[in-house]
Amino acid sequence: MKRLVKSCAALAVSLTLAQFTSVSARAAEHVTFMLDWLPAGDKAAIYLGVEKGLFAAEGIDVSIRSGRGSSDVVTKLATGVADFGTGGLAALLQAKAADAVPVKAVMSLYTLQPDAIFTTTDAGIDSLKDLVGKTVATATFSSSNVSWPLVLKANGVNPDSIKLLKVDPGALAPMLASGQVAATINWVTVAPAFAGPLKEVNKSFKALAWSNYGFDGYGLSVFASDRMLAERPETARKFLKAYARATQMANDDPMAAAKALKAVVPEVDVNTAAEQWKASIPLMVNDIAKKDGPGAFEPKLLATTWKWVAEAQNLPIEKLDPETAVSRDFLK
Repeated sequence: MKRLVKSCAALAVSLTLAQFTSVSARAAEHVTFMLDWLPAGDKAAIYLGVEKGLFAAEGIDVSIRSGRGSSDVVTKLATGVADFGTGGLAALLQAKAADAVPVKAVMSLYTLQPDAIFTTTDAGIDSLKDLVGKTVATATFSSSNVSWPLVLKANGVNPDSIKLLKVDPGALAPMLASGQVAATINWVTVAPAFAGPLKEVNKSFKALAWSNYGFDGYGLSVFASDRMLAERPETARKFLKAYARATQMANDDPMAAAKALKAVVPEVDVNTAAEQWKASIPLMVNDIAKKDGPGAFEPKLLATTWKWVAEAQNLPIEKLDPETAVSRDFLK
C-alpha cells in the first residue's frame, strides 16, 4: 500500500512538473510588439491585453516598444527588431512599392481614415472650401501632408489657395487656441489634447473628418514580419486573437484601458488617455467594419487605399498589387 501511495505521489509530482513545464514553455513564447508612436490613449489596447493576461492565456509573453512613425515600424519589422506592430497601411503600401519589404498587414484596425481638420466653432469653417484664403497648421512630418493636396483637389479646392504652415506637433493646439491659424491638420484620436487649450480661451472644438470628403481607405493596421508568419504561424494566430479581445475590451471600458497604460507609463494623464481611446472607437466600430467583419481587408477598399497612396507618391497604379501587402490567413 505504501508503495502504491508513493507511486501515486510521484506521479502527481511528475504531472505537476509536466504542467509547470508546459505553462513555462508557453510563457516562453515571446514576441516583441512595436507601437507606431509613443504610448498614448489610442494605443492602450495592447497594455490592457497584457494586464488582463489575454496574451499570457495564449502562452505569449509580450514586450512593447515605441516607434517613430509607421515607416519606422515597417523598417523595424523588416529587420527583425520586432515581430508585430501597428502602423498606417499607406506607409506599408508605399514601402512595398519601393522595395520587397518582408512585412505584411494581418489585421485592419481603422476602417476609416483618421485624418481631420481641427478648427473652432467661431471660425466659420463648415467645409473644406471654407478654408480658402485661410492659414492651416500641420505637423512637419505628418503623414497627412502627403494626401492633403489630393483631398483638396478631389473636393474642388486649389491647394495653393490655402496657406499651409508646418510646425512642431506641440505647437498646433496653442496656435489654434490663440487664433494664429484658422485650423490644424491632425488625427481625430488626438482631439482630447485640444480641449484644455481651447477651454482656457472659451472656444469650442470642431472637427471635419476627411473620410466625409471622399478620403476612403484603411488606416491603422496590425503588421507582422514575414519571418514571424512563416516560422511561428500558430503564435501569430494566437497573438491576433488576444489583440482582438483586448481591443474589444478597451472599447467596452476605455478607462480600464487608460489605467492599464498608466500603470506602465506613469506620466500619462489617465483621463486624457481614456478620451483618446474613445475618439478612436468610431474609426474601428462603423458600418464598414460591421459589413466586412473585424480585422478584414476587403479587396475593393484595399485597392482604394493603394490608389490614394499611388496618386500621392506620383506612382503608376500598376507599381504594386496591394493584395501582396496583406495576409488574411491569421485571423482564422
